[in-house]
Amino acid sequence: MKKSLSAGGVVLNRRGEVLVVNQNRDSWSLPKGHVDPGESVLEAARREILEESGVNDLTLVRELGRYERPRIAKGGGDDPAELKIIEMFLFKTAQMELKPIDPDNPEARWVPVGEVSRLLTHAKDRAFFELVAPELGV
Repeated sequence: MKKSLSAGGVVLNRRGEVLVVNQNRDSWSLPKGHVDPGESVLEAARREILEESGVNDLTLVRELGRYERPRIAKGGGDDPAELKIIEMFLFKTAQMELKPIDPDNPEARWVPVGEVSRLLTHAKDRAFFELVAPELGV
């Protein structure tokens, strides 16, 4: 199994809602993606959030930690060929308008904290969010 490094974030708006993005039109996730060569995990997290939601006004609060899960295959389910190591950060933003740039991530939403877990497609994404949700301060 190939391993890859990804980075992303839990992004809170001024109402305490969480940014959730649609990936490949078939799954919902927290914004995250691959780390490019020469890019730090923080730089990658900021870039991925921008590409997947259009949010570029981000204030870093802190690191949230990392978790691992298989890549989501197109059409759903796990892709056993790749294990993603995902580094996550907590950000705040005053930016409310969402305009995804990446065509593979066509939709982004602000979701109340209590509804995020039900929307996330992958069980490991849900488990990570449920672990950090009590620390979000909302």
